[in-house]
Amino acid sequence: MTAVEIRDDFIKLGQLLKLANLVSSGVEAKVVIQDGLVKVNGEVETRRGKKIYPQDVVEYHGQEVTVIGE
Repeated sequence: MTAVEIRDDFIKLGQLLKLANLVSSGVEAKVVIQDGLVKVNGEVETRRGKKIYPQDVVEYHGQEVTVIGE
């Protein structure tokens, strides 16, 4: 599992996928999220604007990323 540190209270799901290098662009993030390929805390999430907070776990393509705050 990879950890990604954020400075704000939350990060949007699409931004997190790019920050964690799970996708190469915002367009790719939009497509994989809309196709139901991304899970947040074990549940499929189809909203790329979903707010992700510290301690949330995002899973895509067999990789897990957890968010940590400052």
